Amino acid sequence: MRLGFIGLGKMGKPMTRNLLRAGYEVTIHNRSRAVVDELSGEGARPATSPREVAEAADLVFTCLPTPASVEEVYFGPDGVIPAARPEQILIDCSTVSPELSRRVAAAARERGAGFLDAPVSGGPAGAESATLTIMVGGDAEVLARARPALEKLGTNIHHVGPAGSGSVVKLVNQLLVGINMAAVAEAVVFGVKAGADPQALLDVLATSFGSSRMLTRGLPLIMERNFVAGTPINLLLKDLGLIHEVGKALDVRLPLGAVAQEIFKEGRALGFGEEDMVALVKPAERVAGVEVRRTT
Repeated sequence: MRLGFIGLGKMGKPMTRNLLRAGYEVTIHNRSRAVVDELSGEGARPATSPREVAEAADLVFTCLPTPASVEEVYFGPDGVIPAARPEQILIDCSTVSPELSRRVAAAARERGAGFLDAPVSGGPAGAESATLTIMVGGDAEVLARARPALEKLGTNIHHVGPAGSGSVVKLVNQLLVGINMAAVAEAVVFGVKAGADPQALLDVLATSFGSSRMLTRGLPLIMERNFVAGTPINLLLKDLGLIHEVGKALDVRLPLGAVAQEIFKEGRALGFGEEDMVALVKPAERVAGVEVRRTT
């Protein structure tokens, strides 16, 4: 099976590398040409447009930063949908609204192609190690045909329902990520200000009801003062905005999500937008007059 990959950012680049290492022929496209040149040197085939990727591939992955970029890549004049054909599979790993995923699925169906909304969780580290969690919406038969390629990218592949369902589950995940990360930043600053050692907090809380992946991932990074972006504040803020748009359309209350969104906005306003989301601890530290760092 010939593959295509469009969107070679922090997630798409390592995902493409894993497909190349698995022996697939992969045609690639990205707005920035430097990464295209880099991966071409590793065996990928460069293309000049999304349409060219679609014409060359039996299965096309997209992993794009915004809903607008998904719209452009799929529906633009040089996009994927105008070149889609019967039996082809299109897989979008971006974080977008369920409504957009369903529109792409319907357009693909009109061309005879299959579509899966398959957003991922695990961050760049999970993309590099091919241990991503992949939440898939779409037809089971299409997923069965795509599964061998998906298994080169992730170890937890879940079929969660019809088209749009993968995007729903991803937004739920991102809502919990945002709320939990904001809570972790608040809680660890409170604990350190009150006299607790941050490593002791981690040791105890990791096996207590208060634990979360955001705690066990985030507190070590905070203690090491490592704010290099794996998942930047701006990315989560984009997702929280999308979540609130969907929630408003569904008449669903999201009060904790609204608080988290404001905390992420504060982090961006203070200049931490391109840092990892653990940098949310910095504003709380400033107010409290403490710094959460390793003491031994």
